[in-house]
Amino acid sequence: MGVIVGAVTTEPAAPAIKAVAALEEDLRRGMYTFIRGAVRPVTRDEAAASVGISRKLAAFHLDKLVDAGLLRSRYEAVGGIRKVGRTPKVYEPADTDFAVTIPPRRHGVLADILLDAVVTETEGETARETALRVAAERGESLGAAERASLRPGRLGAERGLTVTETVLARQGFEPRRETPTCVRLRNCPFHPLASKAPDLVCGINQAFLGGIVAGLEVPGVDAVLIDPAPGGCCVELRADQPGG
Repeated sequence: MGVIVGAVTTEPAAPAIKAVAALEEDLRRGMYTFIRGAVRPVTRDEAAASVGISRKLAAFHLDKLVDAGLLRSRYEAVGGIRKVGRTPKVYEPADTDFAVTIPPRRHGVLADILLDAVVTETEGETARETALRVAAERGESLGAAERASLRPGRLGAERGLTVTETVLARQGFEPRRETPTCVRLRNCPFHPLASKAPDLVCGINQAFLGGIVAGLEVPGVDAVLIDPAPGGCCVELRADQPGG
């Protein structure tokens, strides 16, 4: 199931859900569609007229759309001419794009990896090798950024596995601890693309997750390819046995 407003983004789920929920109301959705189609700032009076409601009621709904991040507003003289009285408030689409997918999908991450692979492919590299390299680099960069937000201190295998779980949960993998040393990922953020080219996409996924572990500087934790359950991820995380 997926609901998309604009293009796919890496925005956290909560703002995206709030934006989509704001469009459930017919009047708001009508004004939002009108404003997107206007290709210029729209006044409250114009927005109200587009759906046949009062200016006051339109102001309420328009401000809800601003609060949800779908519109932005400012005061501007209509037609660039300043008249007597208060400058009217105008509305236009915000630059932010939102996407909600249930369960979580990260097709944009895969697209970015493949695009960077095309741009950075070097002589002597196959397309697949380049994609795996870029995926590992992207994961390592993400892991390093996450590590920078942690408290200083060495991460043992057990704590490192827990930290990795937290990071992957934010990426939509839905991790679950199967045993003290094994984390299964119940969701594949790259589904259904993984089913179209499993060798390539699963390889990219393993490289990406291995890069996250490397960026987190987690010792004794590996991203291992497995045969996934339906809808599940083709990679699981395994940590060294305590004392191993």
